Amino acid sequence: MAPPTEPVGLLEGLATTRAIRRYSDRPVTDDELATVLWAAGRAPSGSNRQLFRFVVLRDGPRAAEARQALGRAARLMWGNKRASDGYDRGSAVLDESPKARMARTMDHYSEHFADSPVVVLACLVRHRDPSPFEGASVYPACQNLLLAARAVGLGGVLTGVHGLVEGELRQILSIPDAVAVSATITLGHPAGRHGPVRRRPLSEIVYDDAWGVAAPWAVDPPGTRFTAAGPPATRDL
Repeated sequence: MAPPTEPVGLLEGLATTRAIRRYSDRPVTDDELATVLWAAGRAPSGSNRQLFRFVVLRDGPRAAEARQALGRAARLMWGNKRASDGYDRGSAVLDESPKARMARTMDHYSEHFADSPVVVLACLVRHRDPSPFEGASVYPACQNLLLAARAVGLGGVLTGVHGLVEGELRQILSIPDAVAVSATITLGHPAGRHGPVRRRPLSEIVYDDAWGVAAPWAVDPPGTRFTAAGPPATRDL
């Protein structure tokens, strides 16, 4: 298995694993993939059934066909979001605004989705009818996968683009009806880098004893930087 390219502590990894949407031309090795997917397989699941499965799409003929379908879906999904969320107006017209930078990133990501070095479909073998609880048996494995990618020098991002072409993917990849396709994850060596993520202040997302009750002990570490994205606590329902 691939050793870490640099020492990354667990808490550091949690605080610095960014969504990576731009990848270099450097190939992802078999060892790197094995390391990342081994870590994904250590995740907890309901009753420890371990019913998560991962379909890795690289350069095989069926993988190439599935990638093209996912690329079309990514362009469609981003095009719809670009229009509905106003990425062509307001602060988005200012080149260096956060919204404009995100639009450029997503333009590139959706246009090059099919060219990502690795695409992973995270699946779940259902043993009962679909339920709102089944995500607990597959999404922890997805987070393990992304954290392990950070540890070995890779980067990635979890998406739901498969939902727009799921029927086509099932046919191309022979995915049984009893298997849920839960997430699509792109992976590669970052063209940029990981670094501290920006999130809402802890005081806005943690309540003590009941909804809306401030938790005086919920204090961010010194030097934490925050994002303005998302609704502030005063808008919570």
